[in-house]
Formats: sequence, structure tokens, C-alpha cells
Amino acid sequence: MSLASAPSDLSDLRDYAFEWALVDVETSGLVPRRDRVLSVAVVTLGPDGEQTGEFSTLLDPGCDPGPVHVHGLTAERLRGAPAFEQVAERIGALLEGRVLVAHNAQFDYDFLAHEFARAGLRLPVDRRLCTLALNRRVDPPTDDLKLGTLAAHYGVPQLKAHDALDDTRVLAGVLRASLRAAAGLDLPLPLVACPPRQDPRFAPKPPKTPCAFRNPGRLTPGGPLVQGMKIAVTGETGTARADLVLRGVAAGLNMMGSVSRHTSALVANEPSGGSAKARRARAEGVPVIDESAFLRLLGDVRPGTPHEGAAIPETARPPHPVPPTPAAVPDRGLAPVREPAPAPEPAPPSSPALPAVPAPREPDAGGAAGPKPGAKRSAKPRGPLTGRRVLVLGGTHPDAVAARTRVVELGGAAAINLSAGVTDVVVLDGGHGDRRLARITELLLPVHDAAWLVAPVVTQASGAEGRRAAAHVLPRGGVVDLPLPRGRGPADRWTVTASWAQQTACEIDVVAFVLDEDEQVSFDEDFVFYGAPENPGGTVRLLSDGPTEQTVSVDLATLPPSARKVVVAAAIDGSPAFGDVGALHIVSGPGTSAAALAQATLDAATTERTMLLAEIYRRGESWRLRAVGQGYDHGLGALARGYGVDVTD
Repeated sequence: MSLASAPSDLSDLRDYAFEWALVDVETSGLVPRRDRVLSVAVVTLGPDGEQTGEFSTLLDPGCDPGPVHVHGLTAERLRGAPAFEQVAERIGALLEGRVLVAHNAQFDYDFLAHEFARAGLRLPVDRRLCTLALNRRVDPPTDDLKLGTLAAHYGVPQLKAHDALDDTRVLAGVLRASLRAAAGLDLPLPLVACPPRQDPRFAPKPPKTPCAFRNPGRLTPGGPLVQGMKIAVTGETGTARADLVLRGVAAGLNMMGSVSRHTSALVANEPSGGSAKARRARAEGVPVIDESAFLRLLGDVRPGTPHEGAAIPETARPPHPVPPTPAAVPDRGLAPVREPAPAPEPAPPSSPALPAVPAPREPDAGGAAGPKPGAKRSAKPRGPLTGRRVLVLGGTHPDAVAARTRVVELGGAAAINLSAGVTDVVVLDGGHGDRRLARITELLLPVHDAAWLVAPVVTQASGAEGRRAAAHVLPRGGVVDLPLPRGRGPADRWTVTASWAQQTACEIDVVAFVLDEDEQVSFDEDFVFYGAPENPGGTVRLLSDGPTEQTVSVDLATLPPSARKVVVAAAIDGSPAFGDVGALHIVSGPGTSAAALAQATLDAATTERTMLLAEIYRRGESWRLRAVGQGYDHGLGALARGYGVDVTD
């Protein structure tokens, strides 16, 4: 296949010169710990962009090949192909010493990591580059960032989509063009470090059985257990712990792995024991019952109130009918919500024995984040900057915050990095020393001073013709309705991507909490972070797209009814605060490569070390997205404890 339409010589791009290993895998499903690789292709490029090697093969996974309508690989076609372990060493030799490149690279990397682990081999990858993440930085004028769309934009011919070898050859052309576009904008590459992950034990635990009932509160002295009660167990028990949990689940109880202020009862034969659960129960005033009392109460568990839309297991059906829950009327379509918003809910308080969670701060002169109580949810902004993306350079922190806020008021989007989508640049005091200004001048972008934001006059930006419609701009506290999920599939994985200035020196971790109606996690594994990037059900995943960009992916169709909200937050690792980082930009849309449908720029305050970025929450049968922007001075541990996570100091 000829790539003549995409220049391959990159010898003049010395800052982007690496040995590359471009990879594409076709798989039997979307979950690396469960599904298998059906075909793999590797193309290697030298620092000058010239191809140096190529390998591809079909693989016999020893299981059902999954969605044949997508990849076209039937069991008959795969029969007789080698198993992965038979070609693993050859693939490893091509990857060794090179940067792994893929479109949505974490997907390919995770599948390879699991396959190498099954083969008992080390995956020889130290760094990876995602061309999807790179093009999010470049921001080309395309309708989306799918591989085929980018190939058409960059003039790379594509013969057969979802064929591993052809996709890898196309990826080579897209990489070359993307590197040249990044060089034109002087963008650093979003390279991701890949620590060893060859041990199969890093796979998440099996899914916890979701409880179908709402939490009725605490167990009263002498009273019965009620379906939906949150029950934790600690210490030695006469009955096997797993059996106690299974019996509680079968009765309709919510068996928890940790204790919080919302725990209904703790089962402990030694209530004065020194376990963390027992100490937390004493601090919170949670009732404690022994094992024999729990087993006795299991014989008469009273009916609970189901979550909206919950399927009640036969084993957990109450002896008496439960009154039906009134059906809610869903709001359909992605549209701004215009009715008044309730006051923001305070952060979950901690017990007196734990670090207190302060209330979110109101906006002040320093740009502290957080919507004011009673603030209106915004209608879609309209103004002279509608469809424009404005980058603000220089200025004090309050001045930069005020300028970006003014951009949003005028209908525009506030950029935090230079990209091909930037249409205007505002230079405040001190901004003329920004190293990006020289490249901005070369690109002939309109440059303005602060006075321009009073009554801006705009000109047609170069290359604006044919650019996709700008994502809906949300202010802090702004809300949009999300389309109803259609069923299980990639289109129902709604994403929230957070990015920050490329000059940021400190480490930032994006995390997610899956919360119930009590604003608590149902179990510790519903806290998704770098060390546990996927919850057991696979409904929420963390994707590392680069050192200044991370994505939370949520499968709306498969979240259990007990999950009322997914909170996406960010935390500083170390002593710096978000005042040292500046603004964070979030974009949200269906899937990882679709065009963003909503965006917000959240200006951090001065001393905050954790920041609530966005919430995806249920409203009746529909889902909504809220841009939050609330900051706290405490660290991630205190935030997690406030949401009921058992955090070890």
C-alpha cells in the first residue's frame, strides 16, 4: 500500500525523533481481562518516519470470536492460526526499545499486557503514544477523531477498516501527519510511561452483586433488618465470611466492604476490637450486632424500596408486594437545562476522628471554584464569540480568571493550550514573554489586548471553513441533558476528559467515585484511580491519555440502579495547589473518538489540592452532566473518606 499522499520523511523534526512500533489489535470484546486478541499487526518506523519492519497474524483465541459483524473474523477463519503465546516473543522483539503507538493506545496496550501475562512473558513497552490524544491536542477541523476520519483529513488512503494490518499502515500515515501538525504548533508529545503490568493479578475483582433496594437507614434496637440496609462484617466469624455475605445479598441487603456514617449495622463478634471498621463504627455511632443476632435477623428481612428501574432478583423478593415507584418522565436529547438548579450539595462530612471535609468555597477575587447556591443552570451561551476558542496568555491569576470568564460570557470557549482550534489570543500583562507567542505570530492568529474583551470585533479565522460545530460551553454549575443510553456498546460509554496546561510541573491524578443516593460508594472498588483504573463491573474506567490529560469513561447502560451519580475529580500529588496549575479544561461526549458535545474551563483557586470537576447523575430515567469546579484544601485521602472509601493512612 502506498502512502505517497502522506509525506513519510520526518528527518527535519528532530524533537519528535523516536523509534516507533505502531500496533493494532482486533479483539473478541472490549474487556482485556476477559476477552482475547484475534489478530495483531505491528509496523515499525525509524526516527525519520521510514518503515523498518512489519508483522501481522491471525490468532486462535480458544474462545468465541465475539462481534464478527465488526471485525469479520469467524471461528472458522481463525481455526489453525497460532495462539498468542506462539508469536509473543516475535511481537516483543518488535516492541523492545520502541515507543508503542496506537489509536486509543490504552486499549491496545491493556490487551497486549494481558496476553503477555497469560503467556508468562514481560511486555517490553516503557512508553506509549496515543494518536487520538495527540490529535485532541492538535484539534484538526474534523467532525470527529476516528482513525478513518483523520486518515481522510491527512490524505492517508484506507483500504479495509478493522483489518489489523491495514489499520496499522493507515496509522503510520496518520502518525507522520500528526507529528508534523504538532511540530507546527510546537506541541510536546503526550507520551505515557508504562510501568510493568505483566502480572495477571492486576485484573479487577469479580463484580459485586448490586443491591436493588434503597438504604432505609440504620438498624434500630430490637428492630428488623430491611432490604437495602448497608451491612459490614469485621473480625473472626464462625460462619465463613463469604457465606455471610452471600446470605445477606440473597436477602436483599447491601453487603459493604467498609463502614461509613450511612452504614446500617456492623456485624462483629468483638465490638470493642481494634479493626478499622470497628473504630469507624464507634466514631459514627453505627449499631453493632454479633454474628448470631445477624443470622437470626436474616430469617425475617422486611421488604425494602427498590431503586428506580431495578430488577429484583427472585431470591431477594419480599414476602409482601412493594408499592410501585412512580415513573419519572425522561428528558431527551442533549440540550441545556434551563430550570433553576438546587443549591450545590455539600461535600460528604467525615467523622470527628478523620480529617474534616470543608464546605466548597464561593468564587472570590482569586477565582476560587464553586457555583453559588441557587445559581441558574445556564442556557446555551450566544454572543459575539460563539464558536470561537480564545487562548489567554499572561496576567495575574485573578486577571486570567476574569478574562476566561468573560470569554464564556460572550459565548466563546476558553482554551488553556495552543491548538489548531484556537481562533484568537488575548495577551494580558506579562503575556508577551510567553514562549508560545512566537509560534502564534507565525500562525497569523489574531492577537488582542484585554480591552478587546469589552466589545470584541471578530474576523474569520484562517481554516475555519468546514470546522465542526463547537461543543456546548458550560459555565461552572452548568448542566446539560445526555442522550438516553441505547444498550450495551461503545456508544453508551460517556467520557469526561480533563486536561491542563502543558507547562504544569506537578502531577495531577484524575479519579472517579460511583455514588449511591447517600453520596457514598457502595464498596471501596467503586473508587477508580491510577492504582485501580477500573471498577469490578467495568462500568467506570480511567484512561491515561498523556501527562496532562486523563479520561473517565462511564457505561451509562450498565451502571446498576443503585448508582445515582459518578463524580469526576482531580487531585494534586504533592505539595503544590491548583493555584499553581491554573485552569483545567473538561470535554465530554459519547465514546473516546467522537466529537465533544460539552466543554467547560474550570479555574482553580489558590490553595485547593482537590477539585470536583464534573458529575454525571440520574434524573428520573435520564442522565445529566454538570460542570462543577468545587475546590478543597484537603488531599485525595480525605475526599475519598468523605465518600465512604476505607482509606489506609
